[in-house]
Amino acid sequence: MKASNILVLILLLLCINASTEWPTHTVCKESNLEIYYKSCDPHQDFAFSIDQCPDIPSHTFNIRAAIILSNIKRLYAKIKLIINGKTVLSYSESLCEPDDPKLIFCGKKKGEHIYYEGPVTLGIKEIPQGEYTISAVLTNEDGLTVACADFNVKNYLDY
Repeated sequence: MKASNILVLILLLLCINASTEWPTHTVCKESNLEIYYKSCDPHQDFAFSIDQCPDIPSHTFNIRAAIILSNIKRLYAKIKLIINGKTVLSYSESLCEPDDPKLIFCGKKKGEHIYYEGPVTLGIKEIPQGEYTISAVLTNEDGLTVACADFNVKNYLDY
């Protein structure tokens, strides 16, 4: 292999490894509502989409989500609502326990994947006008990140 080809290959590999952030994905963009997400897991991105921008008062909309998993015997969720850089709500819950698996992917092994397509109900009647960040982190029993994302919501419609 020529020296110039090796140099190009090395530079290409360095440029690929230099990027430590995943791209921001657009989930929904309309005149009154915008939703974006970005994976904050340094090892993997994930797929998430909705059929159309949700009509928040209707409470239910269809989503599609997919991710490759780590081992999951126990799974913990931490969710934060951040407004103007300040955490205003923090929530955590154990989603998978060995004796009480709440979700279908509890007990999955590393390399397996989940794919969900179907309805989701928010359980809220309205989203106040403004811009919000929702940070969600899923970790397993070893403290390893299974999934991590920051969702940015911009709601311009006051219900």
